[in-house]
Amino acid sequence: MSHEWHDLSISIATPHDTLAVISLLKHVAQWLKETGIKQWAFLLEGGDDEEIAQAIVDQHTYILREGQELIATFTLAGSQTEWDRHIWGEDASENSLYLHRLALHPATMRQGLGANLLIWITAHAAKEQKNLRLDCIADNLKLNQFYQHSGFHLLGTTDGHHKWQKNVEPRA
Repeated sequence: MSHEWHDLSISIATPHDTLAVISLLKHVAQWLKETGIKQWAFLLEGGDDEEIAQAIVDQHTYILREGQELIATFTLAGSQTEWDRHIWGEDASENSLYLHRLALHPATMRQGLGANLLIWITAHAAKEQKNLRLDCIADNLKLNQFYQHSGFHLLGTTDGHHKWQKNVEPRA
C-alpha cells in the first residue's frame, strides 16, 4: 500500500461531515458513470441523501482522512435497512454487520487502500463477533472480483445484486 497509515485516520462521521460525505459519494458516483459502470447513479439525483444523513446521525458511518482531506467513507450497521431486507430477507439473528457505500476518492484507487479498509472493517466485525455482509451490482466484474479476493463468499443474487458474506471469527 502506498499510503502510510500514520497519515490516515478513521473516525465515526459527525453531522458536521454530512455534506462532505455526500459530496464524496456523488463524486465517486459521477466517476463510475463516466467510466461506464452502472452503479450508484441514483446517488447523483440525491437518491440516498436522507439515508446517508441518518446513518451519520446514528453513528454508523465512518470517514477516512489523509491529513484534513476526506478520502474514503463507508457505513457499517448491525441492523438491516429496508434495502437489506429486500436483498437478504429478514435477518432476526442480529449476527451480521451490513457494509454500505464503501467509497474511495478515485485519486486513491488502485493503491491497496480499499483492501486495507476491508481488513480494518473485518477486524471491527470480529470484535463484535458478527459476520460481514454486503451487496453489489452483479455486472460490476472488477468490484465482485475485489470482494472475492478479499475473502468474501458469494451467497446468491437478488434483484441483480450479488450477496457477499465474510464469516468472521472472533479473536481470543
